[in-house]
Amino acid sequence: MVGLSRSTLQYKAAKKDNEEELRLAMIRLAKQHGRYGYRKIAELLRVEGWAVNHKKVERLWREEGLQLPERHKKRKRLYHKDSSVIRLRPHYPDHIWSVDFVHDKLSSGRPYKMLTVLDEYTREALCVTVRATMSANDVLEALYPLILKRGKPEYIRSDNGPEFIAAPLQEWLIKVRIKPLRIYPGSPWENGYNERFNGTLRQEVLNAEWFYSTRQAQAAINIWLRQYNQIRPHHALNMRPPAPETLLEFDQIVGPDKWG
Repeated sequence: MVGLSRSTLQYKAAKKDNEEELRLAMIRLAKQHGRYGYRKIAELLRVEGWAVNHKKVERLWREEGLQLPERHKKRKRLYHKDSSVIRLRPHYPDHIWSVDFVHDKLSSGRPYKMLTVLDEYTREALCVTVRATMSANDVLEALYPLILKRGKPEYIRSDNGPEFIAAPLQEWLIKVRIKPLRIYPGSPWENGYNERFNGTLRQEVLNAEWFYSTRQAQAAINIWLRQYNQIRPHHALNMRPPAPETLLEFDQIVGPDKWG
């Protein structure tokens, strides 16, 4: 025993992470969330209790031949002709909601329309309303119950589409004291939060599913919307979802009948 250090006598082989279980968990989540990249899957693994960084997940991701995200060059900021960028930034929840339309077609080839409403500060998608056609009155019908449920925003940002600038909608906004913000014509990047959400909706739902009716589309989007708000990691929110799901309600934890 002479010449052997104390650390040698006390050494125990480090317990290796169960990589196969981690690999299976990663594949399960990749199948469940087919449009997510390895960074979002890594965050979901950590939510499940795995102590793992994104580099290890990326290595396993490559080994399994899963699709890696394409690298895009950063785009230069676009400016108006007067070299200005005019956009009020959100500073608190319900400060600014943004609204926009997404267009798609059913399996029959018939077009339909979706109104998307987003809280720009929290990035929570407040609703996606699906209709065969949509007028200013339909926009109002979608916003009214939302405001009754959540309270009204200070501003609503939109483009200059006829549904948004129509007199009935504008008069209603004035009546309920919501200030309209209309983006500069031909400048969709001024509604960037909503444009980004619409791209995600198209990539993860509309391009992945084939709907036979607007009712079926609405049902599928509602399911996805809950996942988007409560589960899906968001890069701009430090890989947290906009409205994280509460696993246990307060009255499930405490109460006079819980402790005998």
